Amino acid sequence: MVIVTYFMVKSFLIITICQIFLFAAQQTILVVGDGYNSTRAVLECFEDNKKIIGPIEVNLGNNGLGFGLGKIELSHTKDTPIKREGDKKTPIGVFTLDALFGYKKDLDFKMPYLHATKDLICVDDSDSQFYNQIIKKPEILPKSFEEMRREDAQYELGIVVGHNKEQKKEAGSCIFIHVEKSKGSPTAGCTSMSLSDIKKIASWLDREKNPILIQATKEQLDEVLKLYPELKE
Repeated sequence: MVIVTYFMVKSFLIITICQIFLFAAQQTILVVGDGYNSTRAVLECFEDNKKIIGPIEVNLGNNGLGFGLGKIELSHTKDTPIKREGDKKTPIGVFTLDALFGYKKDLDFKMPYLHATKDLICVDDSDSQFYNQIIKKPEILPKSFEEMRREDAQYELGIVVGHNKEQKKEAGSCIFIHVEKSKGSPTAGCTSMSLSDIKKIASWLDREKNPILIQATKEQLDEVLKLYPELKE
């Protein structure tokens, strides 16, 4: 009985230590808006149980927020808004951060980097096999897609958000963190900020530290803090 208890305690301690290690190794971007109709939010970055960057005021979708498909789906009811293709809502949930992209060819980051050339597109055609993927233009173009090399500076530097990785039809695509169109200007469903702020975040992100993005309203904040208690600072 004593031996069993010893191993149970030992196993518990190993699991606890591993959880602490995982939390410490993870980088988290937390974006919180006041409510579902918010077009503005506050962003903070955390690592090793400390706030590293922020608070930064950021822009959300023109139609606020809706529950998206990510690494973890936060609790919601049938009456709460759900992210759909073209609805101009920023997704709520916990999402991986998969890569950076930008207009300059050679940039030194600790994340995978996509050079946004003129033939690079993100597909928002829900019927395409390439839906919600960033690809080089194929011979037969999808019915709808977004140019990654825009005429403006909004994609000068950006972060790819791991939303709807399973490519569920009409569930939303091409979700990024990118440069704002103008100060305070809402987006088509992404999260945007000044170029100087996004440069700080991009330079900080490290794929070895499993970076994630959490987007929520104040209504979901208690649930977020239960899942990620290291964000309580």
